[in-house]
Amino acid sequence: MGTASSLVSPGEVIEDGYGGEGGEACEIPVEVKPKARLLRSSFRRGPRVIGASFKSTGSVDLEYAAEYERLRKEYEIFRVSKNNEISSMQKKEAKLDEENKRLRAELQALQKTYQKILREKESALEAKYQAMERAATFEHDRDKVKRQFKIFRETKEKEIQDLLRAKRDLEAKMQQLQSQGIQVYGLNDSDSDDNQTTVTAAGTQCEYWTGGVLGSEPSMGSMMQLQQTFRGPEFAHSLIDVEGPFANVSRDDWDAAVATLLQVSPHVPQALWSNTVRCYLIFTQETKAELDIFNKKYSPVLRKMCEGLGHFYLNVYFSEESAASYTVERKQEIERSSVCVLLLKSTVTSSVVEDCEEAFVKNPDAHPLVLYLRTEEDHNLAGPTRQLLERINAADKAAKVKVVDHSGSADDGAGLIFAHLDKIIKQELLGLEGADVDSKDSGIEEGREEDSGDVLWDLHDEQEQIESYQQACSSTASQLGFQKYIDRLNDMIAAPPPTPPLLVSGGPGSGKSLLLSKWIELQQKQSPNTLFLYHFVGCPLSASSEPVLIIKRLTVKLLQHFWSISGLSMEPSKILEEFPRWLERLSSRHQGNIIIIIDSIDQIQQAERHMKWLIDPLPVNVRVVVSVSVETCPQAWRLWPTLHLDPLSPREVRSVVSAEFQSMDLKLTKDQEKKLERHCRSASTCNPLYVTLLARMITRLASARMITSRTCWSQEKSMEQCLQCQDTMSLYRLALKIILNSLNTDKEQRIMREILCLVCASHNGVSESEVLDLFPELELPVLSSMLYCLNRLCIVTLRCGLIRFQHLQACEAVRLQFLGGGSSFTAYREKLIYYFSQQLSQDRVTWRVADELPWLLQQQEDKIKLQRSLLNLFVSQNLYKRGHFSELLIYWQYVGKDKSSMATEYFDSLKHYEKSCESEDSMTKLADLYETLGRFLKDLGLPSQAVAPLQRSLEIRETALDPDHPSVARSLHQLAGVYVQWKKYGNAEQLYKQALEISENAYGAEHASVARELESLAMLYQKQNKYEQAEKLRKRSVKIRQKTARQKGHMYGFTLLRRRALQLEELTLGKDSADCAKTLNELGVLYYLQNNLDAAKVFLTRSLEMRQRVLGPDHPDCAQSLNNLAALHTERREYETAEDMYERALDIRKKALSPDHPSLAYTLKHLAMLYKRRGKLDKAMPLYELSLEIREKSFGPKHPSVATALVNLAVIYCQLKKHSDALPLYERALKVYEDSLGRSHPRVGETLKNLAVLSYEEGDFEKAAELYKRAMEIKEAEPSLVCGNAPSRHSSSGDTVSLRGPAPLPHAPR
Repeated sequence: MGTASSLVSPGEVIEDGYGGEGGEACEIPVEVKPKARLLRSSFRRGPRVIGASFKSTGSVDLEYAAEYERLRKEYEIFRVSKNNEISSMQKKEAKLDEENKRLRAELQALQKTYQKILREKESALEAKYQAMERAATFEHDRDKVKRQFKIFRETKEKEIQDLLRAKRDLEAKMQQLQSQGIQVYGLNDSDSDDNQTTVTAAGTQCEYWTGGVLGSEPSMGSMMQLQQTFRGPEFAHSLIDVEGPFANVSRDDWDAAVATLLQVSPHVPQALWSNTVRCYLIFTQETKAELDIFNKKYSPVLRKMCEGLGHFYLNVYFSEESAASYTVERKQEIERSSVCVLLLKSTVTSSVVEDCEEAFVKNPDAHPLVLYLRTEEDHNLAGPTRQLLERINAADKAAKVKVVDHSGSADDGAGLIFAHLDKIIKQELLGLEGADVDSKDSGIEEGREEDSGDVLWDLHDEQEQIESYQQACSSTASQLGFQKYIDRLNDMIAAPPPTPPLLVSGGPGSGKSLLLSKWIELQQKQSPNTLFLYHFVGCPLSASSEPVLIIKRLTVKLLQHFWSISGLSMEPSKILEEFPRWLERLSSRHQGNIIIIIDSIDQIQQAERHMKWLIDPLPVNVRVVVSVSVETCPQAWRLWPTLHLDPLSPREVRSVVSAEFQSMDLKLTKDQEKKLERHCRSASTCNPLYVTLLARMITRLASARMITSRTCWSQEKSMEQCLQCQDTMSLYRLALKIILNSLNTDKEQRIMREILCLVCASHNGVSESEVLDLFPELELPVLSSMLYCLNRLCIVTLRCGLIRFQHLQACEAVRLQFLGGGSSFTAYREKLIYYFSQQLSQDRVTWRVADELPWLLQQQEDKIKLQRSLLNLFVSQNLYKRGHFSELLIYWQYVGKDKSSMATEYFDSLKHYEKSCESEDSMTKLADLYETLGRFLKDLGLPSQAVAPLQRSLEIRETALDPDHPSVARSLHQLAGVYVQWKKYGNAEQLYKQALEISENAYGAEHASVARELESLAMLYQKQNKYEQAEKLRKRSVKIRQKTARQKGHMYGFTLLRRRALQLEELTLGKDSADCAKTLNELGVLYYLQNNLDAAKVFLTRSLEMRQRVLGPDHPDCAQSLNNLAALHTERREYETAEDMYERALDIRKKALSPDHPSLAYTLKHLAMLYKRRGKLDKAMPLYELSLEIREKSFGPKHPSVATALVNLAVIYCQLKKHSDALPLYERALKVYEDSLGRSHPRVGETLKNLAVLSYEEGDFEKAAELYKRAMEIKEAEPSLVCGNAPSRHSSSGDTVSLRGPAPLPHAPR
């Protein structure tokens, strides 16, 4: 059967199968003999015979069976052991899975705990920093309050001691004086309603009651308040419009004067407020040589001059061959032109005659006119030419046409035309008063900057807003049913405070901008005492939607009305943070309401974040109106009072369509009217923009102008085509196709597409001159025709000299129609980049290059070229000087530079530029660049790095110019500002005084630069707590600014007024009429605003005489002329003449007007003031009493205007020694002021001071001291305009602006 060793193969491992955990394997060495040999040996003895040995064969079989049985048992044992092992491993695996799950759960719990702890840590750190900031603020405020209380306590203790001492002395002196029959006080001769009564002893003014204001100007009161202070002549146009849009404007307040001038839009043509100098040239074939020479040789010179001053220049002319095809465009260009030039020789064509009739004979807008007549001995004038010249001569009654009679060469003739145009542009159009623009000492740029002091002001931003408002006002919106919305706006604005901002909402094209413009126009006429600050936001990518620029503009406009523009920070975050503080500070000083209007506020970048001041409580006399689209209105603003613009009613739709058809001399059939009404019933088809565009498209398609070689439309067919469009976007896209089809050639179609795409891809639009440069093959008549069609169909408009889209939907339609949804911006931006880069390489750094090139490079994500353009020092200087501070920072941050590295880059670039400067002119420019860099770094909060460039600027100017040159004063002023930041007040004071001395020597004692230095010194003294010195300097500065009226932007306003006066002179040369007399009155007021009192007297006198002849001596208009003349004589201190005219005006108005008419109260007030000034108190008293009655009837007994009248009457009673009559008036006025304005209002303080004086006079010294103390508390609590950065209860805490620019998107807006 064999041995056990035969069952194990060599090297095989035997394992213990009975151990649950398995035993140790061992190898047993055995010797195994082959079985075959064993079997053979068993049968070796003899041959095998079948059946011979049964025993041997059976034994073998038994051996195999036993071995098989043994193997089976071992297998079973092995199988059981392995099954046990598998079961054990499964149990172990399950145990490990459970452990793994437990560990994972613990890990997740630990991770959550870690995140929670991390958040708690961050919150704790943030709370720590906030607590530290609050603690620092609290410490600062506590120290400030301690100092103020200490000063207050010491001052009041001294005042009390002085009062007690004075009481004893004065009681004795009064008894002595009264026993001698000497009056205790006398009349105070005052030039205004601000009366001042002082207590005198033995002819000496009592020092304890100086400054006691008894009378005061009318308070802020209601928005509808009609009674104002004396500010100048009346400018009324009718009895209904009592004071008129020009009522009581002061020549010292140019912003108000220009604003009121621009209110009457029909009176002010576009040529007056356009940013483009358009020269319309009328010529014949005989004078084409002069025209060609002028265009080639002299036009670039005029263009360079105008662009250097921030204006565009464009020559407009139509050739004789094409003039007949552009009749409408020629008329439009003449209306828009700034100056017209006629070039004649001997013959004329019909188109020349038509243009001359429009520009020279009719001349409705009084353009400056130049007539160039080329004469030769052997040539006589043809009959039509002679007749044309005779008509021009007959129309030129005032000899305004400048005639150039020339017999020399065409080259010399072109030179003469250039000389006249250069003079007209400088003096009459740009208001430079004959200054030499090319002279480095002209001071034009310097003067413009000096007028604003340290506040950097962009005239183009202001120009854009004026034109936006003017264009909206000139739109025909009377058919839109705005009156119901205007009434609701008035009701909401008149609601008692506090009131949140008012939301005007509506869909795109619902007329929100038109409504706000019309409402502003009406409110300015009805409430001339209300200050309006408005801003119209354009496209989301444009500069008008930049939040920092918007808030800075509103702040500067607010400050200008108070003649104080120092102290305004240029840092973007501070501008946004300080605006509510300025608003609170200045609103308390404004005698009237302040209304802020922001149109399309939802288009501002990150509006909800940057306009957080809107959610804070507003001052009591401040109202805010904003307009938004329904879809994009932030959720937080939806809770404000809302005025929603409803869709147009069928009647309004019919009115709009009828007006458009009548303007084109077309009519609709009844079936067509019904079809249009049925179509315009859905929400998308009944908004004003859709209806207006639909009507214009139908009329344009049906008109004869659209019958070309390509298309021929009937009115019915055109209507069917348009009615297929169910929304404004599809209608715009159809309009684009229609205009393209109307063009004559494929080239014109391509150019128009590219122009629209360039406008869409640009930052702020493109100008006409830029389009002509980009497309040399394009002729101006074709461009003019394109723009006329595009403007007519509400696609583009000209604003600030730039072609822009009229509506966001028009821009979106162009993007979808021509740019594939915006994917093709890159090619057009590259084209603009190449164009502006070419200008940069030619050293033509204009405001357009600075505005467009860096922005385009940022959008293209080209950081290298962007940095290179920023390091062009003149680009950065242009941006900074125009106040685009935040844009400059965003660009630098985009290229990855912080403030310090940016400063190093600029300084290195300046050093490199300095090596190429050799001439005096280049050194002057270098000094300007160094000064700009120093100011920029100072505004960035890097005073240590700002000192070096400012000192270098000072060195260059002292060396290249003169130590006493005004530019040296500018360097000293800026260097002093750095020392102020370092709190080195002694050094700063010395530099400011040096700058003041230089400015006074250079300009005189009443120049704007002198006012700037005085204001800076006042602020410095304020920081040193030298309040008396600061107040004296500040008052002197305000007087200078009011007298010179030369703040930033006022030169432009002065030019507008002067040009308007020249226009009106043309209109007064006709026959006597009421309109002509009204124009003379208007002209007199305009000359009054220009401080030309002699000319004002001439025209006001002519107005009075003509009104007496035409209307009769008792007509109310004669009273207006008398009133204006009386105001003028009062200004010249000719009191007797003024008194006589006021009395005559009062008699007329008493007869013609109702007893409670505001104009009657106006005359009563000023005549009473004149009586009081002349000491005629008996005559003044009944007038003041009557004025009080009128105010009570007009405004009610609890109106602040009534309180003012009570105070004025009480002053008269006091001066007449009727103290018992004056006391109840003062008490009643105090009660009205406290109820209407609050117990801490300055009016309350003034009335308390008056009561203190009266109590003192009555001998009640304790009550006088108590009232005076309370008055002083109110005065000291009043915020100061010389200003620091006192916290405001209306300001949002902790708000900052992010300087990180939005990532430039190649396929989407920034």
